[in-house]
Amino acid sequence: MSYSELSVEERAIIQIGHAQGFSLRRITCLINRSPSTISRELRRNRDASGGYLARVAQQQMQARRQVCRPMRKLLLGSERFELVAHMQRERLSPEQIAGKLRSMNIPSLREAYVCRETIYNAIYALPVGELRKELIICLRQSKTTCRPRSGGVDRRGQIPEMVSIHVRPPEIEDRLIPGHWKATRSRARARPTPRR
Repeated sequence: MSYSELSVEERAIIQIGHAQGFSLRRITCLINRSPSTISRELRRNRDASGGYLARVAQQQMQARRQVCRPMRKLLLGSERFELVAHMQRERLSPEQIAGKLRSMNIPSLREAYVCRETIYNAIYALPVGELRKELIICLRQSKTTCRPRSGGVDRRGQIPEMVSIHVRPPEIEDRLIPGHWKATRSRARARPTPRR
């Protein structure tokens, strides 16, 4: 079961229903949502007087969303991005840049470290233009698009040219040749010899 955020239209219907004194179940029938969703929405986004405004609720939801999203580490124009771009122009690979950032001690750039995937993502996320083209050319592969890491078929655990046991020759069933026999172990334990 997937969850989707309430839309502005649904919040407007909640506002109208709440102002007219509708029950939670009646509002639920209007927008086809769970009663707990409506109850949570009213409890979370009520103002001090107990009223509910759809516009204010939408703004509060967007503000909560911004807080829960982590800040991007490599923003275009930031000091960290300029440092990474400078190292990229010096023909260092993203792996080498990540290693250098880990070992550098720059007071103005606390936690300057970014991993190689972040560097690749920041380069390929740049808008089309001269800077993007220049930084991509500085990469070792110089590919204009980023390929997904999980390309191809997973071949782990596969035996090449494997033949199924169901296609074995019929003479194996007769067990006439000693190589076709199944080896078994004796389960009987040897008796310990008494000590003298």
